[in-house]
Amino acid sequence: MSRDNPTSLEQRLSVHLQPLYPDEDPARMAQACLEAMELSPSATPVKPHANLWSERDTVVITYGDSIRREAEAPLQTLRQFCHDHLSDCISTLHILPFFPYSSDDGFSVMDYTTVNPALGNWDDIETLSAEFKIMGDLVINHCSSRSLWFDNFRQSIDPGASFFYCAPGDADTSMVVRPRTSPLLREVETPDGVKHVWCTFSHDQVDLNFENPDVLYEFIKIIRLYLEKGIRWFRMDAVAFVWKKLGTACINLPETHELIRLLRLLIEHKAPDAVIITETNIPNHENLTYFGNANEAHLIYNFSLPPLLLNTLITGNCTHLKSWLMTMPPAQFGTTYLNFVASHDGIGLRPTEGLLSEWEVDTMISTLQRFGAKVSCRTNAQGEPKPYEINISLWNALQGTAQHGPDTWQYARFMCAHAIMASLEGIPAFYIHSLIATENDYERIENTGHFRSINRHIWDADALSDALQDTGTHHHKVINGMRRLLEIRCKQPAFHPNATQFTLHLGESLFAFWRQSTDRRQSIFAIHNISDQPQSLNLSELNLVSTDQWTDLISEQHFEDRVAQLELAPYQYMWLTNL
Repeated sequence: MSRDNPTSLEQRLSVHLQPLYPDEDPARMAQACLEAMELSPSATPVKPHANLWSERDTVVITYGDSIRREAEAPLQTLRQFCHDHLSDCISTLHILPFFPYSSDDGFSVMDYTTVNPALGNWDDIETLSAEFKIMGDLVINHCSSRSLWFDNFRQSIDPGASFFYCAPGDADTSMVVRPRTSPLLREVETPDGVKHVWCTFSHDQVDLNFENPDVLYEFIKIIRLYLEKGIRWFRMDAVAFVWKKLGTACINLPETHELIRLLRLLIEHKAPDAVIITETNIPNHENLTYFGNANEAHLIYNFSLPPLLLNTLITGNCTHLKSWLMTMPPAQFGTTYLNFVASHDGIGLRPTEGLLSEWEVDTMISTLQRFGAKVSCRTNAQGEPKPYEINISLWNALQGTAQHGPDTWQYARFMCAHAIMASLEGIPAFYIHSLIATENDYERIENTGHFRSINRHIWDADALSDALQDTGTHHHKVINGMRRLLEIRCKQPAFHPNATQFTLHLGESLFAFWRQSTDRRQSIFAIHNISDQPQSLNLSELNLVSTDQWTDLISEQHFEDRVAQLELAPYQYMWLTNL
């Protein structure tokens, strides 16, 4: 069998298994993988480079209990909210980990096979999957120290006795890159003596040992269960850290990429409409490697977009955002970007490495701290704390500028940020607290002791309903503005995630790009004033084809004069289309 030209599915799996498990029989392991996924070796291969999305795809990111109603399962409350407010303008619901957990708001999973009864049950997930595509988290790097697996590890019994990655207590881990300042190794008493388990994130989140094939088989069974329950989009949480080798940075190792290729092969043969998203909050050039050759992630998070866009809007200068956009490769068909401005986590700063200077990052941090932000740190190579992410709600983050502080342009700036995200190449993902413009939750920080809680508010459903119906609230204004934006977007072929994109050069204060539909019929010029001052634009600077009729989709204004001088108000945006 040639690694370069394998034929059967079993042979193709063996190609990926051999470098991961050189001491095992790859054919036997391939068969075990097929059995775990309940796949036939003759399963039909998927069509390569197929786009499993369109311009109608938009993701909403939410916790299962971001909205609660007394005496009602939160997943049912969530379904009702999405049905009432979002069913005509979103396609995909990313429900953050909805399993029993012990910490980190769900990312310390105790049982991967059960829905947290405080949220609902599998019937609720399947009901949601009938109306929306569901993205679920595959928390693959670690699990809870209160899980059955880890209880078994403590007792040296299976399953679990060898499920966790251990290192010598005196191991040199100085090269290890991780996003936390806590000690990496945790002492654990077992019948076989003291062991030191690896904890990339916290001592309650113990890293799994994928060098053990049994861990692989367990996760394949978990994936199969999720597919059976209606989950089709898989977010591989913290996957960059999943493989460890002492003496290395223990991040982005070749084995990690091989593991993703293996899992993708299994998933796409089991469910050809399934999508893999890798969550890798790392420098941009490293993040891009998770596309592989269109054989790893279908989608990668555009982690550089949130900090660069925030920097742009608080400085009124799009130079860095524009430079970054010009360096971003067009995604191959069958892959695309997942664009977001805010999420359940903070605004990551590692993705700015090589894109913003240290002074510019410090300016952004100090500005957002004036707006109520907290800052989380990691440990750098010298063992010193270094800012890792900024924790703040996006509504508060965009209340003003670095130069002038809070101002009257908060709503316009907020909508401009989302208009940029919605029109870029890729699929837009809106955090639920951005859709409803939730503010900083300091009380939740006090209750949890974690800075990330500032942007993880839990709404009472009736209070939220009142706020959204009250025309005097910013919540009402924002959700209606967002709905209109998405209703316009989903009808434009030029906003297909893989439609052509070219950056335009209209100065420091106008961020603009051209999108063209895959059939070349529709062009859209997306133009955004990212400053707090009016900006002029002569339409002659754009390539407006003279035989076409041009209309701004936002204002519905028609333009007959192709050399007209326009003035864009602060944070005004235009989507000029020829259709």
